[in-house]
Amino acid sequence: MRCMAQRRLLGSVAVLLFAGSATAQDLSRVNKEISDYNPVTQERLNAADPSDWLLPKGNYQGWMYSGLEQITAENVSQLTPAWVYSTGLDSGHQAPAIVNDGVMFVSTPYNHVLALDAKTGSLYWRYEHDNPPDLGVMHNTSRGVALWGDRVFAAGLDGTLNALDAKTGQRLCQASIGDWEIGAYITSAPLAVEGKILVGPSGGEFGVRGFLEATDAETCEQAWRTYSVPGPDEPGHETWKPEGPRPDAWKYGGGSMWMPGNYDPEAKKLYWGVGNGSPWLGDQRPGDNLYVASSISMDPETGEILGHMQYHFNDSWDWAAMNAPMLLDIEQDGQTVTGLMSPQRNGYLYWLERNPEGGITYLEGKPFVYNDAFVSLDQDTGRPTYDPAHVPTTGNKVEYCPSLWGGKNYPYEAYNPQTGMIYIPANENVCNSWTGFLDEDTEPASGQWWAGMDLAELKVFLRDPQEGVGQLQAWNVNTREVEWTHEFGKTMNWGSVLTTAGGIVFNAGTNDRMLRAFDAESGEVLWEFPLNSAAISPPVSYEVDGKQYIAITAGYGVDAQWTNSVLADADETGEWNGDVPVGGAIWVFALPDA
Repeated sequence: MRCMAQRRLLGSVAVLLFAGSATAQDLSRVNKEISDYNPVTQERLNAADPSDWLLPKGNYQGWMYSGLEQITAENVSQLTPAWVYSTGLDSGHQAPAIVNDGVMFVSTPYNHVLALDAKTGSLYWRYEHDNPPDLGVMHNTSRGVALWGDRVFAAGLDGTLNALDAKTGQRLCQASIGDWEIGAYITSAPLAVEGKILVGPSGGEFGVRGFLEATDAETCEQAWRTYSVPGPDEPGHETWKPEGPRPDAWKYGGGSMWMPGNYDPEAKKLYWGVGNGSPWLGDQRPGDNLYVASSISMDPETGEILGHMQYHFNDSWDWAAMNAPMLLDIEQDGQTVTGLMSPQRNGYLYWLERNPEGGITYLEGKPFVYNDAFVSLDQDTGRPTYDPAHVPTTGNKVEYCPSLWGGKNYPYEAYNPQTGMIYIPANENVCNSWTGFLDEDTEPASGQWWAGMDLAELKVFLRDPQEGVGQLQAWNVNTREVEWTHEFGKTMNWGSVLTTAGGIVFNAGTNDRMLRAFDAESGEVLWEFPLNSAAISPPVSYEVDGKQYIAITAGYGVDAQWTNSVLADADETGEWNGDVPVGGAIWVFALPDA
């Protein structure tokens, strides 16, 4: 009965994608071919000129920071829409606009890619991916594209990586990364590094063993593949114990690559985030379970794992560590060290040190939201001590905070080197409960739900029904204290953060549909604008002909929409707005012309 109920529920939340009979030659509808395209090189990616937005987070360090300063705290209140473009699609739009020398690329749900004039919003071309007609996925979304040379790289929900001609959108070659028939699909934006395109699949909830794959940008051939769950004779395999009901749990242990990583071009080291364990219940896969719920460093040439920080061992909460840590300098004991910082889904903010060989050392961790599963962190290693009452186990109903969506989910944090602050889109006060079970009727990696819990029995609730949820927090990197917090009230914050040299912090993602500008120093709200739908994509900034623009794509859906409706139904105060319109639209703002 449980399996049948689970399949019915999955049928209601999974999205079935229909593809027509299009061939590789007619997947792109060209409105106007791009005649003068500026190829993207490694040098341009390293430099991260603020006139462009060439990478998912603006630079390889993952800062979500723009060096443009035309828009300031004094004039941001004058922002007005420069243009708006409807994508014509529903569901969750989560991709940042990628901008190269006046050309904007936006990926959407259903794996469309749009190329537009970044100044006027006029369409150059649209690519519509040929997903299999019977493909069904849990998260029908795309989190961005990668640029290299004169190509645009877009991942598909069918597990493919597609190289498109940047001028026309025509597909030039394709790589098969994950097998969609066993539940592997790609939501992550690819990342271009040294002539390789890096991306990994989702699918941990279906018993898929995670990995990161490097593809040659010219040939679409595999350069290397590294699994996030080590196999026999690989370092870390000993952390998957053969005891328990699943002695070969490593074969389907999860560790999905949900999001793009970061890169240190000087040291030539990759930093990637690794997702949750599978099934969710850690007692079914004893051991620490490396490299689940970890940040890892890697050699970009070979894919070798060089170092790691596991934020919580034997992950049992679905607290995926999917966002890679930011690369920035940190003061430690009176010295400046090359550091890493990461606000994790488990509700803790971590200060780490990275060394040139790829090692990662724990410095400090502090909670930014309430966590009842951790009693403490070891002061030398950061390893948590657990409260058994809040650790999900087989056959037991367990409550824990923060919820499985975490103190912060996929939305990006931001770092401003001028203020020395990191800005976190946080969700406080959300908890959940569910009952774990041993699924003996379903084969892992079969394309069927395999998390060891029934979504129909998941209960999401507020720890204090009278208190709010969504927040924007500003932490001083070096004093390691909160400088200010903005409370959004009865809404989750599903918006990534952008900060600029003009002293501004931009954030959306709340169910009032507002895009807001905050003073980066004080947290004062300086400007807000109601979008057509809630924006759960990252805001970005770029410049064309000497004019600074702010771009964000609105489009409600996926987890943000589901959690909002659940919490609205459960709200005892009647203050929660559960009616948020959907529909994708790219919004671009600028100051009025003089």
